[in-house]
Amino acid sequence: MQIPSIAPGKRHTLPRPAGSADALLLARHAQVQKAQGRLTAIVTAEPADTQRLEGELAFFAPELRVAVFPDWETLPYDTFSPHQDLISERLATLWRLLKADDIDVVLMPASTALVRLAPPSFLAAYTFQFRQKERLNEAALKAQLTLAGYQPVSQVVSPGEYAVRGGLIDLFPMGSLVPYRVDLFGDEIDSIRTFDPDSQRSLYPVPEVRLLPGREFPMDEDARTAFRSRWRERMEGDPTKVRLYKDIASGIATAGIEYYLPLFFDQTATIFDYLGSNSAKTAALVLHGEVDEALKRFWVDTRERHRFLQHDRDRPILPPEALFLTSEDFFSLSGNHGTLSLRGRESSAEAESWSRGLPDLAADRGAPEPLKKLQIHVGTTAHRVLIVAETQGRRESLLELLRDSRIEPPSVGSLAEFQAGDERFAIAVAPLAQGFAWRDSSGGTDIEFVTETELFASSPTARRRRKQEQVSDVNALIKDLSELKVGDPVVHMNHGIGRYVGLRNIDTGDGDSE
Repeated sequence: MQIPSIAPGKRHTLPRPAGSADALLLARHAQVQKAQGRLTAIVTAEPADTQRLEGELAFFAPELRVAVFPDWETLPYDTFSPHQDLISERLATLWRLLKADDIDVVLMPASTALVRLAPPSFLAAYTFQFRQKERLNEAALKAQLTLAGYQPVSQVVSPGEYAVRGGLIDLFPMGSLVPYRVDLFGDEIDSIRTFDPDSQRSLYPVPEVRLLPGREFPMDEDARTAFRSRWRERMEGDPTKVRLYKDIASGIATAGIEYYLPLFFDQTATIFDYLGSNSAKTAALVLHGEVDEALKRFWVDTRERHRFLQHDRDRPILPPEALFLTSEDFFSLSGNHGTLSLRGRESSAEAESWSRGLPDLAADRGAPEPLKKLQIHVGTTAHRVLIVAETQGRRESLLELLRDSRIEPPSVGSLAEFQAGDERFAIAVAPLAQGFAWRDSSGGTDIEFVTETELFASSPTARRRRKQEQVSDVNALIKDLSELKVGDPVVHMNHGIGRYVGLRNIDTGDGDSE
């Protein structure tokens, strides 16, 4: 599928292809934009698609540097603040967007793209770095960390914290995956090492450390004074009776302060200010799904929450227009970018020419060979077939099940390895949500991607991977009863440990059932 070049201010609309073919299409589009020195910004109507596309783009185009600009994951006007990990990831992504040479694709939900942000000048002013063998004034560093919003603690375990113990300074920068330990020799940095926040043991040396602000707004004396001044201008009532106002005067960032962000700045920014809207190399924009409908739903919910909370004298709130872009403002600003819109489902001959769905390949649970449909399809299709498992453990389980059906695909480490080889049938590990058939119009080989969604006729599982933690999913060990063989050990919810002896029909008076 060849996407035409889209000039700034123009829009090209395509039907959304079957399964996860949208990720492959967007990977090809982002590769073209990268070759032209241009960033690709993908705005998704559904937040789940943001996380899905992050993993799938890495499979189809591993050379692309992909970042997610996450949502706060709070409701408008909530009285608690977003998790520090989310703030850290948001600040890291904004910094990478400012640098412009460290990122190829940025993904974000449509509702997140509406949130008004701190201006780029804030990040530039409150970000600093230091290197090994440089001179470092410990008192000045502590003052700078405090101004940047970092919290002094006795033991550093989370982003936005620092601790000073003699000649050692532990700090966990926002946007970093690991904390750092700075060892001073007098006023000179002798060494910088990462360390494990759980065991507190030093790990490996690094040459330098970059420190992003600890919050998305400043908390120095000038910023807090400006906050109180703007509060008195824009809010009704006596501010001395509002706890949040008094906390700011004392240097305390009250939970939920993010929804007062415009009071910290003369003028807020939008995500488009970070996408080069006013530069020669504006980002290529992609609107994924029914973005206009998603924005309408967001504004209906936000206005309803504002109507419900606006009369609280103990916690006055700003109008939603001060915190979020309207739908009209969003599309007006997006008009400065060349925009690819993927919406609707494929229904045209053009869409069928480069992607389509797969035939019924679902396992037959009660049959001696549950994957007979797949076995027949692999033997008769004219295309190459790549089975995709979610994890390495799932791959081994699938291989065992495939061997029982006399299907023995080789394992490949990547899509590129499969394309370079001559195997007509293989298995790989990747987080694909749904399978599809891809017809390569550029002269490459047509490939059918088969996932567990098709084999076990189940809906795609939501994947939310944290960069700092991997959580085991016990439910992913067994996806379907067809994977069990007679004699396998099992644990029954009510009766404990036993062995699987197969399925049989039981007549309960309402007809046969398994």
